[in-house]
Amino acid sequence: MSFGKVLTAMVTPFNDQNELDLDRTEKLVDHLISNGSDGLVVAGTTGESPTLSKEEKKTLFKKVVDVAAGRVPVIAGTGSNDTRGSIALTKAAEEAGADGIMLVTPYYNKPDQRGLYEHFKTVAESTSLPVMLYNIPGRSAVNMNVKTIVKLSEISNIVAVKEASGNLDAMAEIIESTSDDFELYSGDDGLTLPVLAIGGAGIVSVASHVIGNEMQEMVKRFESGSVQEAAVLHRKLLPIMKGMFMAPSPAPVKAALNMKGIETGGVRLPLMPLGDEQKKKVEELLNQL
Repeated sequence: MSFGKVLTAMVTPFNDQNELDLDRTEKLVDHLISNGSDGLVVAGTTGESPTLSKEEKKTLFKKVVDVAAGRVPVIAGTGSNDTRGSIALTKAAEEAGADGIMLVTPYYNKPDQRGLYEHFKTVAESTSLPVMLYNIPGRSAVNMNVKTIVKLSEISNIVAVKEASGNLDAMAEIIESTSDDFELYSGDDGLTLPVLAIGGAGIVSVASHVIGNEMQEMVKRFESGSVQEAAVLHRKLLPIMKGMFMAPSPAPVKAALNMKGIETGGVRLPLMPLGDEQKKKVEELLNQL
């Protein structure tokens, strides 16, 4: 299956007491679907997964699936550094009606490539859902190499990888070495167009919370052969893509959403809200759009 071109790694809306807010979640889901998101990734890093309890994640999965109502695929972030825990959360996502799961490389433990392969294989074999791998060495402290990803792609329900290593050579090798129905997504907004150029499927985005339609337009221009026009739009959007990471994510994008009237609350410790100067910069970036 294809999850789409522009997938949004959705923030988790909180209320003023920093508790999960399902009303705000509903409004955010509708906003994203109406503004360029082909699919939603729920309870990933951008969703502050390290600070969400298992029960909160289950509640969030069910709510987003219900609100999306089949309009776009919902991909549940069920990966962790505990294989048994990932399996349990994956089963909960399946029960909630998720369309797929995303599994991040196990962080902190620093498994070798054999451990990575067995971890992902074991979780994938526990579910009938399609699986998106997530390679992000900058956060997990371990890089899944090309050979491991290619080998994992041979497992029938491992259908995609979100690549956030920033290594375009490795991404090109993965695309070349896997079957045509295995999809590679950029995990970095700023590499969306370069990844498309080497044969990638699209982007799992943070900036699409606020520029989803513009990112869709860039993808369409590229795919229609208007490469120079796509490049012009890429350069125009790059400042806001970078601006959404001026502070630890998702504080900047939550601030941007709040400014646009899409209330998502603040962030949970150990993350901190933006300072006044940072908020001013986000406001300036939004005004430039």
